[in-house]
Amino acid sequence: MKANEESDDEIHMVDFPGGPKAFEICAKFCYGMTVTLNAYNVVAARCAAEYLEMTEDIDRGNLIFKIEVFLNSSIFRSWKDSIIVLQTTKSLLPWSEDLKIIGRCIDSIASKTSVNPVNITWSYTYNRKLAEPDKIVEDGMKFPERFESVPKDWWVEDICELEIDLYKRVMISIKSKGRMDGSVIGEALKTYAVRWLPDSVDALVSDAHAWRNTSLVETIVCLLPSDKGVGCSCSFLLKLLKVAILVGANESSREDLVNRISMKLHEASVTDLLIPSRSPQITIYDVELVQCIVNRFLMHEKSNWDVDVVGKNEKGADSFVLGHGSLLSVAKLIDGYLAEIARDRNVTLSSFIDLSHTIPQSARLIHDGLYKAIDIYLKEHPNLTKVERKKICGLMDVKKLSMDASMHAAQNERLPLRVVVQVLFFEQVRASANVRSINNNPRDASRSTTNTDEECEKTAAESCRTLKKQMSQMRIKEEEFRKNGKLAKKNSKNGRSGIQLLPSRSRRIFDKLWVVGKGHGDNKSSESSGSSQSPTSMAPGDTKSSGSSSRHRRHSIS
Repeated sequence: MKANEESDDEIHMVDFPGGPKAFEICAKFCYGMTVTLNAYNVVAARCAAEYLEMTEDIDRGNLIFKIEVFLNSSIFRSWKDSIIVLQTTKSLLPWSEDLKIIGRCIDSIASKTSVNPVNITWSYTYNRKLAEPDKIVEDGMKFPERFESVPKDWWVEDICELEIDLYKRVMISIKSKGRMDGSVIGEALKTYAVRWLPDSVDALVSDAHAWRNTSLVETIVCLLPSDKGVGCSCSFLLKLLKVAILVGANESSREDLVNRISMKLHEASVTDLLIPSRSPQITIYDVELVQCIVNRFLMHEKSNWDVDVVGKNEKGADSFVLGHGSLLSVAKLIDGYLAEIARDRNVTLSSFIDLSHTIPQSARLIHDGLYKAIDIYLKEHPNLTKVERKKICGLMDVKKLSMDASMHAAQNERLPLRVVVQVLFFEQVRASANVRSINNNPRDASRSTTNTDEECEKTAAESCRTLKKQMSQMRIKEEEFRKNGKLAKKNSKNGRSGIQLLPSRSRRIFDKLWVVGKGHGDNKSSESSGSSQSPTSMAPGDTKSSGSSSRHRRHSIS
């Protein structure tokens, strides 16, 4: 307080709480004039009265006493007035804090949020769509009337108007009472984030609002429900993680989000996982972060069900997958994500393969999604070597391709020839198995259009054994001709008799089939087969003997 040098009639009170309007209220009260108090000026009047020491020691029924009666009997009993009063306390610190007005407002708000929704009689703001459990429909009248019950999250939108520090204190008080569901807490945090976080990336990272946005994200993360399995949706958590990365939130906040996301990864979509990468990464999306999330998801699955997903054999893994749909959903999700990142030419082959290997093979019941991702990668990376193309194509199992995917793969020029031959071979095996099943059970023909992998493998093994036997017989006869020194003559006779050698491309395909057959029969595989492994010539004597045997056993190769 200081006097004006030019006039002794003016006094400036620099530190007076509430300013001239609050002083005017106190002055009118002293002169017995009518004073109007409301939610917007009551805090300023209370702080000013405290500054002027208008207590009961000076006079009974003084201003402080009357304001306290007004606060307790009116303001703190009203839902919206309590919020308005709490908002006005910001400009009156530290007086409002010392007089415990902030604490009493927070306690009033938190207590009202815990009231049974059936007993809510005051007005509130609710512009969001009601959930199905919160709707009551009466159809007994001629013109049906719908009576909407008070939803559990009726209070969420009103407290969104609070600034972040006051909002944090209110939410902590609500959570401390232990009466609020985690899902409602999550909805409140989501609504607050939508209300205050800007939509554009430029606004998020702008210098003017960088600190506020960072503080906002970190506060929301620390207020997330303690039960990490419920509350917020995985989509919201992933969006929050993207913002946390953009604004540079602290490491603990990002780590908490990653851990929560990994528990609910099966609920995410491919779009949710497209997290932009940051320097020094050169890829469009952060592939390493997604792989970290998937690894943690598998760790949670293992700890929850006490099953080692990665170390299980094929049969054990199948039984695990059939009982856990979340793993199947994540496998489908990652295949879709691989198709998205495959378009990025900066994604290395090793990172693509590593992310694919993160998912257990048994979790992919159908490999159509993986085939699509591989095809896109081959298209966008035309400079891959033959070894690299073979390596990436080795990720998929042609036996798990659908008919449409197999037809596409059979005509795909980007795939190695070996893969195309395998696709054709197993399609023929499936067709043979289907025909055999129809012949054995003509009444069940309609149910035999699809075949199990066991039947296909059994048929493939039989076909491969037949191929091996025929090839062995041909090699034995060829060796006999060489011993007798008659191989050249036999070949010339074959040429004159019109028997032609196999065309070069057909012979290569036959060689590929022989390699596939050998792999199934002996559990071995070879990169290529030499000419000595395929029949290149046949003697006239062999024509007769092989012809007689072929009447009883025909084998076609396509």
